[in-house]
Amino acid sequence: MGNDPIDQFTSGFDGPVLLVTTSADGERAGCLVGFATQCSIDPVRFLVCLSRTNRTFRVAAKAELLGVHVLERDDPGQLALARLFGENTGDEMDKFARCAWEEDTGGVPLLLDAPRRMVGRVLDRMELGDHTGYLVEPLHVQAKGRNAPLGLTRVLHLEAGHPA
Repeated sequence: MGNDPIDQFTSGFDGPVLLVTTSADGERAGCLVGFATQCSIDPVRFLVCLSRTNRTFRVAAKAELLGVHVLERDDPGQLALARLFGENTGDEMDKFARCAWEEDTGGVPLLLDAPRRMVGRVLDRMELGDHTGYLVEPLHVQAKGRNAPLGLTRVLHLEAGHPA
C-alpha cells in the first residue's frame, strides 16, 4: 500500500479473493479475482469483476455462465490454487492441466479442490473502471464446509499473470 489517500482508506481491508472459471467457443479460462460480492438478497445476485487485461475476461465476454469458487484461508492447497490461477496466464499455459476439475452441465470448469463453488448465469455486464462487472444469478451451488475464505492480504505477495 502506498501513501495515496485511497490506499490509506482501504488499508487493512481483507475481502475474500475468489477464483472464477468460464468457457465459451471451446475455450476454458480462469483467474483469481479480488472484486466480487453478493449484491442482492431477493433475488440473490452476485457481482464478479474481471480485469479487462486478462484472458478470462476475453473468454467470459462470450460466455453465458461463470463458475465462482471460494478458497479456504487456512488450507495450503487452496493457496496453491490461488497461485496457479493468479500468477499464470492462460495465454501461456493450460492451468486446468495442473489441477483437478470437472465440467458442469453448462460447460463451466469447476475445480474439485474448491470446497464452495457456484455456477451462475450472466445477467448483465457493466464497465467499472479498468474492470467489467458481471451480474450473476446463482444456478447451481455446492457448499462443503464453512471455513474462512482466503483473503486479499494472503495473496498480496503473488505476482499477477497480467497487470491489473
